[in-house]
Amino acid sequence: MLDIPKIVVHQTASVDGKLTTAPDVLLLIGDERWKAIAGGDEEAYRKARALHNPDAVLEGSGSFVLEGTPSQPLPPVDGEPAMLYQDYLPASLTEQEERRWFTVVDGRGRVRWMYKEFPGQDWAGWHLLVLVHHATPPEYLAYLRQEQIPYLVTGEVQVDLADAFSKMRLQLGVECILSTAGGQLNGALLRAGLVDEIMLDFFPAIIGGRGTPALFDAAPLQPGELPTSLQLLSAQAQPNGWVELRYRVLKA
Repeated sequence: MLDIPKIVVHQTASVDGKLTTAPDVLLLIGDERWKAIAGGDEEAYRKARALHNPDAVLEGSGSFVLEGTPSQPLPPVDGEPAMLYQDYLPASLTEQEERRWFTVVDGRGRVRWMYKEFPGQDWAGWHLLVLVHHATPPEYLAYLRQEQIPYLVTGEVQVDLADAFSKMRLQLGVECILSTAGGQLNGALLRAGLVDEIMLDFFPAIIGGRGTPALFDAAPLQPGELPTSLQLLSAQAQPNGWVELRYRVLKA
């Protein structure tokens, strides 16, 4: 059994579990309608970070790039690409004390990065880390190395999340991961049995809409497969109608 960090999912959502107002609205940006009904959710996020003190946060590439959006082309790789498919963890970054990781699953090599270290005091000491697999385009891996962006390689045609988290614990000392990702990645975590705790902040509105990203857009349950059972840890109602729920995931 792999030795992996504690995995906590945290999200802000409407009462019906929607994470954005429409399928074409990016999770990390939102739009004016989201801001009008949800306002700023920074305080809820800061509370989750203060409570769990994560060594890494987790996002998927879909938080940055809409499905179907073409990526900026990258130059071809010179020479043999095999060496690119080894973990890239430069000591100049990984050996810094109290280093934390803004971790993104991007096996298809979709995101072109504006930041490696993120602005603002809240992100002091955090650095980008990308999770890829053995079918990730070599041009993308060469781009990450050129930009000195650390990455871990695991899985043949998709990122092996459990193995990636195990590497993060063993090689980077990560003890807790806070996933603020979208429904597809959080759904994959849930189906793989990797989630330990869920922290949800619901605001008093309903969005609806078929295909609008929701909390856990997981694969359908298979015949005989049971829903994930939860144990309530706390429930707090706020005067503005928001409700914070914390659950422990009960694993078989």
